[in-house]
Amino acid sequence: MLFKIFSLLILILFYGIYFTKMYVQKKKGIQTRQIGKCKNKDIRIVEMLMSIATFVIVPVQIISIIIDLKIFNDGIRYVGILVGIIGDILFLIAVVTMKDSWRAGIPNEDKTTFISTGIYNISRNPAFLGFDLMYVGICLIYFNTLTIVFTLFAIIMLHFQILQEEKFLEKAFGNEYIDYKKKVFRYLGRK
Repeated sequence: MLFKIFSLLILILFYGIYFTKMYVQKKKGIQTRQIGKCKNKDIRIVEMLMSIATFVIVPVQIISIIIDLKIFNDGIRYVGILVGIIGDILFLIAVVTMKDSWRAGIPNEDKTTFISTGIYNISRNPAFLGFDLMYVGICLIYFNTLTIVFTLFAIIMLHFQILQEEKFLEKAFGNEYIDYKKKVFRYLGRK
């Protein structure tokens, strides 16, 4: 029962942060969700696949919580709780630090401010890292074939989204972003 409670709390907190941020930005007239709206076909395809992956994993995680298939010992499952909580915290810090520049997807014309301070001083993609850690945490708690497959699919699609966003950011911010890439790792750490 403890694992079910913590797993549900991890999911509720994570998606609560996500949707609250979208709501707050919408109240300010900011369209946060830009997924699939880009004119570039290749970007749209990756964004749609990423959207599907991040949407479908939620019912997979909930089914895993309900079934409570226990493959790992409790020690590994506690590590999963810790990893999931760290993912939530990273995601929260990332979206707060981004202020009104946070978007889901690559905007066509929406101008944002380049953020390289706070958590972005040690990770170029802390929000995506938060997603990944939350997914891995739930996967460690409920290690089953379905959860493994969808966790890997979601992480891979988020990585492809990161690669696209990096190209976009290079065009949008030029040398400022290129210099930043030289100093800060994609996921975690400084060079």
